Amino acid sequence: MVNKRSGDIVQGDKTGDAPLSEIVKEYIAEKYNKPGAVFLGVVHRLDRPTSGLVVFAKTSKALARLNKMFAERETEKIYWAIVKNPPPKPEDTVVHFLKRNPKQNKSYAHNKEVPESKKAILHYKLLKKLEHYYLMEISLETGRHHQIRAQLSALGCPIKGDLKYGFDRSNADGSIHLHATRLTLVHPVKKEEITIVAPPPHETIWNACN
Repeated sequence: MVNKRSGDIVQGDKTGDAPLSEIVKEYIAEKYNKPGAVFLGVVHRLDRPTSGLVVFAKTSKALARLNKMFAERETEKIYWAIVKNPPPKPEDTVVHFLKRNPKQNKSYAHNKEVPESKKAILHYKLLKKLEHYYLMEISLETGRHHQIRAQLSALGCPIKGDLKYGFDRSNADGSIHLHATRLTLVHPVKKEEITIVAPPPHETIWNACN
């Protein structure tokens, strides 16, 4: 498990920036003094401007088991989001149909099914009112492209710094205030249920959430 910084990419892309997967491989090779190529399986991803928990697998067997768990929704992922406006209700389950536009790298939330859309379900609760913003906790029932960003925007709650989904200005470092904070799953080798918690970035607004 790695607590990803906003701005890091999980896997290599056209930018050519060093991905987190390669950094973790180098760390494993050095820490365990492993000669030759290090195996590292990428189980899931987080958007580049998002921070928080990312799972990697050190063996192909663990990768297969983790992939199955994630595909069959046998994990519980909890996110925190700092948003501009309070949600319509203190706690709710929200259903949209998301249609992805690859050219814009953006998903659009619709209240009814439209061609090429996918059903998206999330559960949220309002945790705290901050001085100028609101802290929400989100758990996902589905895993769609930009799901939290698109659905919260559709609720009138754009995430702080997320220009793409309706916030009025970007954060200075290009991040958005969305953090994958907690993950519960069955360990692929030990077969025990484990919960991992990743603290949010050490930064003024996140610090006010504790």
